[in-house]
Amino acid sequence: MYPNLYYAFRDLFGVELPFLRFVNSFGFFVALSFILAAFVLTLELKRKSKQGFFKPTEIDVMVGKPATQSELLLNFVLGFILGYKILGLFIMSKAATNDPQAFIFSGIGSWPAGIILGFLFAGLKWWEKNKQKLPKPEQRKIRIWPQDRVGEITIIALVFGLLGAKLFDIFENWSDFLKHPSSYIFSPAGLTFYGGLICATIAIWWYARKNNIGILHLSDAAAPALMLSYSTGRIGCQVAGDGDWGIHNSAYGVDAAGTIFKASPEQFTQAIQENAQYFTGQFGGLDKVPHLSVAKPHLLNFLPDWMFAFDFPHNVNEEGVKLANCLDDKYCAHLPIPVFPTPFYETLMCLALFGILWAIRKKLKVPGTIFSIYLIMNGIERFFIEKIRVNNRLDIFGFQPTQAEVISSLLVLTGLLLFYFLTKRSQKSPA
Repeated sequence: MYPNLYYAFRDLFGVELPFLRFVNSFGFFVALSFILAAFVLTLELKRKSKQGFFKPTEIDVMVGKPATQSELLLNFVLGFILGYKILGLFIMSKAATNDPQAFIFSGIGSWPAGIILGFLFAGLKWWEKNKQKLPKPEQRKIRIWPQDRVGEITIIALVFGLLGAKLFDIFENWSDFLKHPSSYIFSPAGLTFYGGLICATIAIWWYARKNNIGILHLSDAAAPALMLSYSTGRIGCQVAGDGDWGIHNSAYGVDAAGTIFKASPEQFTQAIQENAQYFTGQFGGLDKVPHLSVAKPHLLNFLPDWMFAFDFPHNVNEEGVKLANCLDDKYCAHLPIPVFPTPFYETLMCLALFGILWAIRKKLKVPGTIFSIYLIMNGIERFFIEKIRVNNRLDIFGFQPTQAEVISSLLVLTGLLLFYFLTKRSQKSPA
């Protein structure tokens, strides 16, 4: 596993770049997922605009004004923060930057870098505005198409998506949050996808209504992008080892060096007993360890064992037991019994579902039906993957589903009802 890009570059290319400790692997793939989603969404919005489903809006802008004091001050502050903290990762000692998260939220930084970059940002803003300055500033009307707003939509999705994902994870793990609230909030792990999806969707729908963008067509355009984004984000979960893994696969074991092997039931029981402290702390008792025995079928012998059972060595949560021969100061843990690598499974499944949505997006003519199918697909995929995932369970009328199982079931139901309602309404509409 690669908790951040420093470890990835060290392992893959043999180079040590300390500033890369700041770039968490999970965060890197989340950023990549938003970039890919923005690209796909732009393509779909352009296509729908050409078909006449979207109309531009006109806005008034003032051009030719010089930079204001507030603009210069804002750019100086932004440049100072980036220089003080981000450039500080490049130029300060390893002792100061060995823990990037602690460094970012501390008062430590590079004053010279902050001041220089602050003046540079302010100077660039002044130069940009001065280049466009007119003898007399004038007001002009410009036409804005929905695809021109993808940048704003992406930022809204990012902010409200991460906020919702963190809030839903806090609600799901309330007792853990109360024990260490500050570390839990700033942890790179601990994000619930459905929380992000719900909050981001509400925020984007509000933005769309405010800017006269058809919600149903926008939702259809976003459906393939959402599925691709989720698939890419799950790569980050797998690479970082953020705890979003499955239950233990008791058909396999792992030694102290991280070598996975086929295990007997007796070896599985022995591994639990040898790591009793860890399993008791995680699950409250040795008899409560969730597991399922699934050995690799003979027809799939060409696949590596880690696709069926993985111990997530060097995971970002530092969860598990000490990994032999690890000399790093951090991230030397691995799971004492391998688990199902569910992020890997979801990456493959959602990539396939993205392909299906992309293939049918031009064939379904009723607005909103592509998004309905996305909800159904997403809900079914998540409901079944939950069967082999570790999650806190709710207590609802004698049933004990996970939060994701409840939400995924509601998504499937919502998707079915929405598809039925929209198709029926289109049949009743005059041709």
